[in-house]
Amino acid sequence: MELKMRRDSESTPYRKPFAMAAAPLRFRGMPRRSRFLVYALVFISFIYLIPRIHMDLGGTLLFFLISPEAAGPYHGSQRVDILRYVDPLIGTTNGGHVFPGASLPYGMAKAVADTNSHAENAAGFVSDNSDILGFSHMHDSGTGGQPSMGNFPLFVHAGCPEDDYKQCIYSLMDRPVARVNDSAYAAPGYFSLNLTNRVRAEMTVTEHTALYRFSFPGNDTLTLKTDDPLKKKDFDITYSPVILVDLVDLMNSRSTGGIQVYNQSGRIVGEGQYQPSFGSGRYNAFFCADFKGAAIRKTGTFISNNATEGVNFLDGVGNGFYIPSGSAGAWIQFEKPVANNHEIMARVGLSFISVDQACENAEREIPDYDFERVESRARKEWRKKLEVVQVDGTGVSEDMLTTFWSGLYRTLLSPQNYTGENQLWNNSTEPYFDSFYCIWDSFRAQHPLLTIIDPVAQTDMIRALIDIYRHEGKLPDCRMSFSKGFTQGGSNADIVIADAFVKNLTDDIDWATAYKAVVSDAEEEPQMWGVEGRGNLESWHKLGYIPWDDIDTNGTGPMSRSISRGVEYAYDDFAISLLASGLGHHSDAKKYHQRGSNWRNYWNPDQPDLYREDPDGPVLKTKFKGFMQPRKLDGSFRYENTRACSPVHNMHICYYDTALSSYEGSPWLYSFFVPQDMDSLITLMGGPDAFVERLNYFHTSGISYMGNEQGFLPVFQFHYAGRPAISSYWAHSYIPSIFNSSVNGIPGNDDCAMGAFSAFAMMGFFPVAGQDVYLLTPPFFKEVKIKAKLGNNKWAVIKVKNFDPEQKRIYIQSATLNGRRYTKNWITHEFFLRGGVLEFVAGEEEGKEWGRREEDRPPSWYSDEDFEDWDGNKGVGGRMRKRRKVRRGEGADDVFILFHVNVYSPQQSK
Repeated sequence: MELKMRRDSESTPYRKPFAMAAAPLRFRGMPRRSRFLVYALVFISFIYLIPRIHMDLGGTLLFFLISPEAAGPYHGSQRVDILRYVDPLIGTTNGGHVFPGASLPYGMAKAVADTNSHAENAAGFVSDNSDILGFSHMHDSGTGGQPSMGNFPLFVHAGCPEDDYKQCIYSLMDRPVARVNDSAYAAPGYFSLNLTNRVRAEMTVTEHTALYRFSFPGNDTLTLKTDDPLKKKDFDITYSPVILVDLVDLMNSRSTGGIQVYNQSGRIVGEGQYQPSFGSGRYNAFFCADFKGAAIRKTGTFISNNATEGVNFLDGVGNGFYIPSGSAGAWIQFEKPVANNHEIMARVGLSFISVDQACENAEREIPDYDFERVESRARKEWRKKLEVVQVDGTGVSEDMLTTFWSGLYRTLLSPQNYTGENQLWNNSTEPYFDSFYCIWDSFRAQHPLLTIIDPVAQTDMIRALIDIYRHEGKLPDCRMSFSKGFTQGGSNADIVIADAFVKNLTDDIDWATAYKAVVSDAEEEPQMWGVEGRGNLESWHKLGYIPWDDIDTNGTGPMSRSISRGVEYAYDDFAISLLASGLGHHSDAKKYHQRGSNWRNYWNPDQPDLYREDPDGPVLKTKFKGFMQPRKLDGSFRYENTRACSPVHNMHICYYDTALSSYEGSPWLYSFFVPQDMDSLITLMGGPDAFVERLNYFHTSGISYMGNEQGFLPVFQFHYAGRPAISSYWAHSYIPSIFNSSVNGIPGNDDCAMGAFSAFAMMGFFPVAGQDVYLLTPPFFKEVKIKAKLGNNKWAVIKVKNFDPEQKRIYIQSATLNGRRYTKNWITHEFFLRGGVLEFVAGEEEGKEWGRREEDRPPSWYSDEDFEDWDGNKGVGGRMRKRRKVRRGEGADDVFILFHVNVYSPQQSK
């Protein structure tokens, strides 16, 4: 299948699919006054329609002049609209699982067409040739695992054969209908699609309500055609629309449910109980659907394909043998909507509390069924969120601008704000966010990006995580649909919380409870650590590693992934040590800092890198020696292929049910995950030059896989060896080769994190999550501006003085910060808090000085001896730099460790 880039033919969401070919207009024979009136009318119409048009570059200036909403990227002094560069369809195939439908930032209502694309429709819609199942109103974006949510889909028939409602198709197994090729269009807050059953669907949303506009061609009799050899070739239907609501969800997980249609008003209400897509438990969902635009002819209910008129209530509808398709619901047959331009509006209110609350949400948020008003408000909400970032797009291609802004947009789709809809506890005044799906993916880039561009939302998410701990006893590593998701590695909410603390997100956060929560992760093993907390803690505390053959009698979970869990536990504990120090728990800080060095217990200095180029060929060996390996109770190492679970060797054998010691990545990959102690790691790998050679090999050999978030930081870890130019090289290599503006323009499922990676890289810095460290590279733009949190209308500005639009000058030669020479290859969050100007001079070759000296490299935090000297309460100005000569790990040489502290106390910088 040929995958296309953005289509100019889809330049407006308001194309009419059934319009006849336009007749040529001839004005020359008209009187002059008539011609003037016609021209005036055309101009006024053009002015009215222009905000709706997805314009090409030539329309930018006119749009800016007439639209008060225009903001965002600029070309010199010319400002253009942010949203023209957002393409929600990026990542909707090839495993990206991006939700492309209508949503607000962090919105609960997410409306889109659902497809029957097996293993691809996790977010509902897929950009392929699969059929359409219906239009549903709640989804998750970018997830792995099974399809998520998709509850209560609408399905629309333009009419039924012989005007007989019983001859329409109701079952999910039988009703899917083909889309019109290339008819899908998506924009922030809007989605539309044309179906071959002569229905056009448009949708937009508010916080808890989806609004649909279904359009029909208007002919009394319509002929439907199909290429499916199993279906009747051509058949006629009588124009009298039938709209059904199905209690099914995308995963077909409903255990029970009920539905009712009111034959006078046409209101349909219902509820169901469902399973989460990547976790344990069940959740309840409720809806309230109203319709406007046509008179009601008939109403009824259906089970599978058996529709009944007049039976307007179903209760206790389960699933299974009697309803193998899961389909059960209600339907309405309408008169022809002649008086409303052949359109029927459908408003679907949603709630996780009750049907009554779903109806209240709908009536409060969309009382008037005004599609343009709702969609315009959604655009404004998106502009408001995105306009905190501005870039100078001079000389930058539209594809690159689209890659950047679309990535930034996807970062704001989840977690979802369910405040006021928490069905588990209602005694809290704290915010409630759901769809932390999963923190294992999002802690590395998404949450650090939100800390910069939307600190208010990130603060609310931190508060929500703490409140989950209050009520459920543990922080989640993964959470969706009010359910505990599977823990993929460490207890990485610890890192999210520590990251917020060291970056001064202190407003209204209960840090005392936050500290109890992370200590609970570190010290108390839950009974089911497969869905929360950590496992094997007794061995972790006593031995300093998770034995491959451990016997854990304290809890239950997958007894695998000992390498990946171990290096993540170590970093989790290190992050806790920062929080402990900043809050004054100094003995705890020392303990957790020491546990943060447990990664060394996985390092086998004698492990070679063995591989075969051919399955039947000889065993080959590279020059690289020393890797993370699983370890047994007796202290001996157990061999695991260093390349297992990489694109070059058994890529798909290390998911949640794996028996391997690493999760969704190889020992090669996890051998680089020591962001707290990179100096020691570099020494173990043979020094800076050997480290650079090894990390380059990781990227060039095919072992690296950017489709999982653990692959992000190794792009930039050359900084730790004083070679930031190589980090820049790889960032510019992966963008746009695998991060681009095509529908398959991300390398793996998005997790709302792939977009964060591309946004960070293109702005010219990347976070070391959990630390007050950002690694610097040249931005992909002449200038990037980010609104400073504490700056009173100040901006953090990153410039390239001699910017090269052809992206040949991508290596920093020198830098100034607020006019003063700046030699470090990293920067702290203070820059984004208070604003400033960071300016680079770039070149086509690696710089000889900038960022290369040992003192200009990012911090390594380890000097276990004399650790009591660490005082994290010194704040921004209290950095301590100590050099200690220490022995580190089995097989290590004498190394010098740079120890750096930069921690905020809760009272600072409010």
